[in-house]
Amino acid sequence: MIGIGGAEELKSTREAYGEVLVELGEKYPNLVVMEADLGKSTYSIKFKDRFPERYFDVGIAEQNLIGMASGLAKTGRTVFASTLAIFAPGRCWDQVRNTLAHSKCSVKLVTTHAGLSIGKDGSSHQALEDIALLRVIPEMTVIVPCDANETKRAIRKIAGLDGPFSVRLARPETPMVTPADGDFEIGRGMVLREGSDLTFAACGLMVHECLKAADKLAGYGISAEVLNIPTVKPIDRDLLVASGGKTGLIISCEEHSIIGGFGSAVLEALEEETGIICRRVGTNDCWGESGEPDDLFEKYGLSAASIVKTAVEMLKKRK
Repeated sequence: MIGIGGAEELKSTREAYGEVLVELGEKYPNLVVMEADLGKSTYSIKFKDRFPERYFDVGIAEQNLIGMASGLAKTGRTVFASTLAIFAPGRCWDQVRNTLAHSKCSVKLVTTHAGLSIGKDGSSHQALEDIALLRVIPEMTVIVPCDANETKRAIRKIAGLDGPFSVRLARPETPMVTPADGDFEIGRGMVLREGSDLTFAACGLMVHECLKAADKLAGYGISAEVLNIPTVKPIDRDLLVASGGKTGLIISCEEHSIIGGFGSAVLEALEEETGIICRRVGTNDCWGESGEPDDLFEKYGLSAASIVKTAVEMLKKRK
């Protein structure tokens, strides 16, 4: 993916996940990591290299992954279960709902390669529905970090918390735009850029696209506020209301279908608010296709240039 500006350090959120697992393995002797034959892809293989006795690969059997992870969690282990986003919850939604969440198992389901940015693997592997499938499950916390730093802070946080969690990560390397240190607050977003004319609210890789879009809009004399909302559920309603109340226009951006995903969560949070215009940017009830991530973002309206066009269009309509 194209970085923001100059020569920032680049790292994928999935690589950060593998690194922080090793760190947590030192801290929590009861922490176990489970995989479904994709440890090299999710980078959880780093944990196996350091703690092979606490690493379990169940093979290509996602339903078993969830069942075994839930059972281990009931014995007091801290369990991280990982695979690609298309396979969980896609192949095992019943087990995630009934075995994991309904039974209140403290399993941390961490999925990678979400969205169009998986690239050439194509539509069969591009999860564009997973946020919707997970956030509808009662008591399931849904987190979508925007960079490697935020990923590490989020994983450290949930390792010490009870309850079902899902964390959605991506394949490409991206710049760091959030701090490496500090606490990750469940349900809290952050303002990455102050603005007065409109608000971009985004999660995951779309935060970077929104920052680039804000830079482009500044060249037109348009001031865009950029919100990073890593917790899709529970969402930071107070931040959305405060920013939307200031700018009057919120454009939500997600690497996911606009049906039931992050944008829907934003709309639900603002349903009782008046005077705030909302527009969702995401995929529009369609499949993806094979291609380079940047090309796919451009074609499906998720690139910074496409977001700029949407913003200008909405500002014209408001006037």
